[in-house]
Amino acid sequence: MRIDDGSIRRITFDRPDVYNAMTAAVARDLADALTELDSSDHDAVVITGDGDAFSAGGDIEAMAERDESASEAYERVRTTLGRVAEAVLTAPVPVVAKVNGDAVGAGMALAAAADFAYAAESARFGASFINVGLVPDLGGTAILPRLIGLRKTKELAFTGKLISATEAADLEIVNEAVPDDQLDDRVDELLETLADQPTESIGLAKRAIHGNLGVSLQEGLEREAHFQTLAYDTDAHAEGVDAFLNDRTPEF
Repeated sequence: MRIDDGSIRRITFDRPDVYNAMTAAVARDLADALTELDSSDHDAVVITGDGDAFSAGGDIEAMAERDESASEAYERVRTTLGRVAEAVLTAPVPVVAKVNGDAVGAGMALAAAADFAYAAESARFGASFINVGLVPDLGGTAILPRLIGLRKTKELAFTGKLISATEAADLEIVNEAVPDDQLDDRVDELLETLADQPTESIGLAKRAIHGNLGVSLQEGLEREAHFQTLAYDTDAHAEGVDAFLNDRTPEF
């Protein structure tokens, strides 16, 4: 896995010979790279793949070589792919999946978990876990039903079929499917927009939105009031108000 740091942290899966399949080590490195993000240093993070694939999901050859107890398997899954899902959902900056090619298994789950996902039209998506006798991981069983609905999640998880990038966009697994040669420009356009926004405020909104999934209205309103109170005390809020009152563009 390659990391290019700056105000935009760019993470690239760099195992193109195996379609960027994820090992436990890759998953741990990805989780570390996401948990290290700081809204004072970064505006966003972009995850993509090298070569023709975004990620083929779990490394099947590594699966074949494992010899572990049930408790060891649980610990590995929870502290690798499970930790990646948590890191994506709790990252203090927007996580953008630039799906340059096929995203299957954990690769599709990662794209679904991201705050934004844009896919090349040639990319395909699939919850392929069932094809090797497994259940969705990297948050797939928790995120996909909320994102695309229970019935469609079961269809993808139980059949392992592949769908096009256009269908993935229709299901809202990705924001948009774009011509392959326009993917970089489309993602860069989004990143420019995000860079102009107050990153700390985005992080607070993200925490409120994710925290309110599946809770009662009362609990949701209480959480919303809590994060709005935090937002009131930020420099971004003061700058936004001053810019509005003085008819100028805010400088976040």
